[in-house]
Amino acid sequence: MLSCCIWALSGPEDKVLDRVADAGFRWIDVRPYAFSSRDARAGIQARGLSVSCVAASVGVPEGTALDSPDTDAVSDALAHTRKVLAYGADLDAAAAYVLPGVDGSREALLRYARSLAAAGDRASDLGLKLCVEHFPNRALPTASATLDFLREIGHPNLYLLFDIGHAQMSGEDPADTIAQAGPSLGYVHLDDNDGRNDQHLALMDGMLTEKVLYRTFAALADIGYKGAVSLELSAELPDPLEALKRSREIVSAISGIA
Repeated sequence: MLSCCIWALSGPEDKVLDRVADAGFRWIDVRPYAFSSRDARAGIQARGLSVSCVAASVGVPEGTALDSPDTDAVSDALAHTRKVLAYGADLDAAAAYVLPGVDGSREALLRYARSLAAAGDRASDLGLKLCVEHFPNRALPTASATLDFLREIGHPNLYLLFDIGHAQMSGEDPADTIAQAGPSLGYVHLDDNDGRNDQHLALMDGMLTEKVLYRTFAALADIGYKGAVSLELSAELPDPLEALKRSREIVSAISGIA
């Protein structure tokens, strides 16, 4: 399945849905609480679209965090996460994801692990996979470190969200990382950059090559990955819709995914 992060596009929700559907997409990723109205949700279905994933870290209340040393702040962040998970389940999403904090200390990571376990339990109850995205310059800056962290937790409903653009920034080989992840891979973001900045360019507008993409999709096939891959492009691009269309064509040509 090929999805797209719909926040790349701006405008009225019905018009955004029209543009995404007309571009050939059938799956979308959403942020809370887009498409919350009954009419908006009906509009998703009417256009033959389905929600694949929800970004659960978006909108976390200021001053709260899943790794905070303040128990009240953790409680508030967990409450937000659980609410977003319920929102995702209501949209029939298959997955949700969170970002690591900025404190890479052992104590902060232990607090984050406890919060993730609680959120993972709730996601499981709702039928969602909960993924953690590796993120440069944060507490889990590489995919490898994130996998090690998740395996240390050992929770059955915590997975890696692999972002190919972030891997470019951390110098990790996508195919090798996917092989390392195996069944711990829960979701995939596709985007491009210059290897230094998190630009979320269209595919092959930065340092990403066709060869790397072929190896990436071959690795996904080798591990039997059945989830979606999602184009996460920037809303600041000169023409985000054109960038999504062009990236979709590249993915389709390389992988056969529509």
